Amino acid sequence: MTTHADKPRLDPATLRDLTRDGEGPRLLDVRTPGEFRTAHIPGSYNVPLDTLREHRAELLHHLDEDVVLICRSGARAAQAEQALAEAGLPNLRVLDGGVMAWETSGGTLNRGPERWDLERQVRLVAGTLVLITGIAGLFLPGLHLIGTAVGAGLAVAALTNTCAMGLLLSKLPYNRGPRTDLDTVVAALRGAS
Repeated sequence: MTTHADKPRLDPATLRDLTRDGEGPRLLDVRTPGEFRTAHIPGSYNVPLDTLREHRAELLHHLDEDVVLICRSGARAAQAEQALAEAGLPNLRVLDGGVMAWETSGGTLNRGPERWDLERQVRLVAGTLVLITGIAGLFLPGLHLIGTAVGAGLAVAALTNTCAMGLLLSKLPYNRGPRTDLDTVVAALRGAS
């Protein structure tokens, strides 16, 4: 599998080799601040996907070296790669399999307070909506159609590799964690230069 710039995705072992001596590419974790605080690859910087998309032109001035984009499994990192590539940033790669693959392969993580990741939250909300509307639909005809709409939304999410429910859940205070705005991101990137 190749990325937008026809570079191979990085597997966790290759990324470990590249960062072993403390040098290597800039690691941008595009998950929510809450997810980042729960567990992240040492040396990575949190640039949430929505912040990255909104301020990609400004970020270009602070990303002049190789960049590896990271998320939970690789899907959001691929979206970030596309956004930055469209803005003209070269030297982009995605960590194949994301933080999950990194940890499975024995990579270390900096850990903070435990939180549910977005995918698990989506499963809880979607499953609960389907269950409640399915049962309530026995008493209120037509209410089961809400569960049908949730199922259709999940199918679209799988086909497009995006998730509207996940996007909405990422806005909740639980997932936001400390505020991550452009000034915070730029200050962190400058401090690492």
